[in-house]
Amino acid sequence: MKPNKYFKKVLYVLSALCLLGFFSSSGFRDKTTTGGWYQQFFPYLNGSTIASLTFLDSLTGYATTNPGTSIYCYILKTTNGGDNWIINYTYNSGTNIYFTKIQFANSNVGFASTNYYDFFKTTNAGLNWIDIPNVPVGAQDMAVINADTILCVASTPIWGGIFRSINGGQSWQLIWAEGGTNSNAYNIYMFNKNIGFDLGAEGMKKTTNGGVNWFAIPNETYTSINFIDSLTGWKCFDSIKKTTNGGINWFAQRTPNISHSFWNSSRFSLLNKDTIWMVGALTNFTNPINPVYKTTNGGLNWGYQNACPSYLYGVFSYISFVNERVGWAFAMYDSTLIHTTTGGNDTTFYTGIKLVEEYIPTGYLLRQNYPNPFNPQTNIPFELSESGYVTLKVYDITGREVKELINGNWGKASYVAEFNAENLASGIYFYRLKFVSDATKKEFIDTKKMMLLK
Repeated sequence: MKPNKYFKKVLYVLSALCLLGFFSSSGFRDKTTTGGWYQQFFPYLNGSTIASLTFLDSLTGYATTNPGTSIYCYILKTTNGGDNWIINYTYNSGTNIYFTKIQFANSNVGFASTNYYDFFKTTNAGLNWIDIPNVPVGAQDMAVINADTILCVASTPIWGGIFRSINGGQSWQLIWAEGGTNSNAYNIYMFNKNIGFDLGAEGMKKTTNGGVNWFAIPNETYTSINFIDSLTGWKCFDSIKKTTNGGINWFAQRTPNISHSFWNSSRFSLLNKDTIWMVGALTNFTNPINPVYKTTNGGLNWGYQNACPSYLYGVFSYISFVNERVGWAFAMYDSTLIHTTTGGNDTTFYTGIKLVEEYIPTGYLLRQNYPNPFNPQTNIPFELSESGYVTLKVYDITGREVKELINGNWGKASYVAEFNAENLASGIYFYRLKFVSDATKKEFIDTKKMMLLK
């Protein structure tokens, strides 16, 4: 009898452990959003609305507000990753004056700009904020280079321009203005103390000497721009573009999904040259309607996460990841803030261009598409034995271009491009690959025929 009783007890314990493992692995718990993301909330702000955010690490973050229906603006702070926020500073601004940006040089020294002649500074991690009056212009944007050097921009033709302080905001010097009735820059981004970009009515410009001189980047604009080193960067406007030569030339990348719409709120967060997060582009899907985008190969393929399926009112306007697992996304429209400590949830990738990692080519080759004939989709394989600039285009039998599949810099690998001819008529088509080597500038061009049968 005793052995039987002992055996039964062992079975009971094992059964309980199995059930516990099942429930824990199944995620048997309450969730406020989807998967690895959950929603965070700001305190009551007397009618003010969140205007800007910055996170210094996985725990410490700051936010500023617009007055909204209030006459006050606030600086908020969190020390537990956004789960709780406290009002760090109250600014009696009036209804038309507001904070434009908050940015920190290090864990202690930070700056908050306004659209009026006030500029705020902390040297003790927000314990106290000093109002520096009589700043020469209200700042529409700001770039903090270090604890001493800050650049601000204002677009007004007469009083605006690019202003720089080299003593922590105590005094300012106008270092660049368009002159006459031309509008000045309203956005500024500085990669380091020398290299930066601005955006104004005359388009996009670059500086290599700290903002003293600027030269135009023709036919380019941006809503968000970020560089991982002095040569490699990404920007967004109506598409995602990448540069590998310091912003002189830009090439479009495959967009996150088949149908999307980029808004002026598109933003990036760069972890390294491969892993990039982006928000601000709506899909045509009913769910997700407002995804968080991600690439793990420098933009070769972009995927999306359905981070907040219940949020249907606008687009996320801010994203920040401080490491591979910890990040935030924010929508200004209704102050929706979501947070992950697990790197989000599963990422669905749109693989319009597939990387064949197991096969490294020794030459340049454009292969025959398959299937052929096809209806309506086919695959076009090609191989590159070194990095260079690639275009892959499809033409009809008259020589008219009907689709551009690739236009940009690609690395050494084997690839398969997907071509969907759903909206084209049956007939003979041609696809043409042109490759220019980065190292030797040598060209490789090849054209092949395919048949669409519907």
